[in-house]
Amino acid sequence: MVDGAYSDQIEAIYRRSAPRIRATLIRLLGSFDLADEALHDAFLAASQSWVKTGLPKNPEAWLISAGRFRTIDRLRRRSLDVRYAEDLAHLIALAVHDEEEVELIADDMLRLIFTCCHPALSPDARAAIALREVCGLTTEEIARAFLTLPATIAQRIVRAKGKIREQRIAYAVPESTELEGRRETVLAVIYLLFNEGHLRAGVSERLSDEAIRLGRLLVVMMPDPECHGLLALMLFQQSRRLSRLNDEGDLVLIKDQDRSLWDRAMIADGEDLLARIRTGGEIGSYGLQAAIAGCHARAQNPAETDWRQILSIYDLLMEASPGPVVALNRAVAQAEVDGPAPALATVERLMADPAMQRYAPLYSVRADLLRRLGRIEDARQSYCIALDSSTQPHEFRFLRAKLADLA
Repeated sequence: MVDGAYSDQIEAIYRRSAPRIRATLIRLLGSFDLADEALHDAFLAASQSWVKTGLPKNPEAWLISAGRFRTIDRLRRRSLDVRYAEDLAHLIALAVHDEEEVELIADDMLRLIFTCCHPALSPDARAAIALREVCGLTTEEIARAFLTLPATIAQRIVRAKGKIREQRIAYAVPESTELEGRRETVLAVIYLLFNEGHLRAGVSERLSDEAIRLGRLLVVMMPDPECHGLLALMLFQQSRRLSRLNDEGDLVLIKDQDRSLWDRAMIADGEDLLARIRTGGEIGSYGLQAAIAGCHARAQNPAETDWRQILSIYDLLMEASPGPVVALNRAVAQAEVDGPAPALATVERLMADPAMQRYAPLYSVRADLLRRLGRIEDARQSYCIALDSSTQPHEFRFLRAKLADLA
C-alpha cells in the first residue's frame, strides 16, 4: 500500500476517533494539556510507523498507548523542572503503567463530561469547558451557543482548567449519590453537542451521533424523565437528518422536507421514550421540547401539524424554562395559530435583548413574518441582518435564496 493510502486511513481514524482517544488520554494522563500533546505525538508516530509495519489490529489502542508512553518519556527527560516533575509524579500515582489501561474505554467521553461538570467548578464554567474539551468547539462557537462574548468564555475555560488541575479532580463518572447534582449541566452539554452537529449539517454529523450515544448511556445510568426527554428530543430531530438538506447542500425547512426520508424507527424510539415520561407523571423542559418535536414527527404532511397543541406545549415550556430562544420558537408557532401580526409583536420585543441581537434566527423569523404581512422592504433589511450574523454555509445560502425570492 502506498504512503498516500496510509495517510488517508490515518486521517479517517482522526476524524472518527480523535475525540474519544483524547478523552481516554485525559483520563490516563490527568491533564488537558498533556493529552493534547499526546494526541499530536500519537498521530505523528502513526504517520511514521504504520507505513513500515502496517495498520495495527486496534489502531485506537495503538494511538493511546503511543501517546501516553511518549508523554511519560518526555516528562522523565524534563523531570528536573519542578513543574514536569509534579506531572510525572501524578502519572505514577494514576498507575499509568498498567497495561490494562491502554484500551479505549467506551464511556470516557461521558467520564470527561462529568469531570467538566464537577460541582467545584462555577456553574457558568462547567458547560463552557465541556464544550471546549469534549466537543472541540472554539470559544467563538461556544459564545454563540451561550449568546455571549468569546472573551468571557475564554476566561471561564482557563479558570475551570486551573481548578481541575489544582484540585486533582478525578476523571470519572461519580457515584450514584452524586449524579443528581451534575445532571442538569451534563444534559445541557450533551444537547449543545447535538445541536452543534445539527447546525453543521453535512459537515460534523458525528457530533450529533456522539450526543445520541452519550444520551443512551445516560438513560441507563440515570433513568429519570429528563434523561428520557433529552434522548427522545434528539431522536426526533435526528430522524429528519436526510431531509434537512437538498442535493445542493441547501437548507430545507420542515414544511418542505420529503417526509418519506424521515427515519420512522428513530421516531418510534422517541415515542416510546415519551410514553415512559407520561407514565412517570412528570415532565421537564427536555420532555416538553420532545413533545413538540413529536408533534412534527407524527404529521404525515404539513397540513396535519397540530400547531395549537404545539403552541400550548410552548406555553408550558415558557413556564418550565423561560428564555428568549424559547419565546422566539413560540412566536413561530403563534404565527401559525394566530397569524403573523401578534407573532411579530413578540419578536420585536425580543430584539431589545442584547444577547438576541447577535442571534441570526431572530432576524430570519422576523423577516419571514414581515414578508407575510407584505412589508417587503422591512423583510429585506431583516434578512440582510440575518445574513451578516450567519456562520454556516447552508444557512447563508438559504437566506440568500430568501432575499432573491423577495426580489
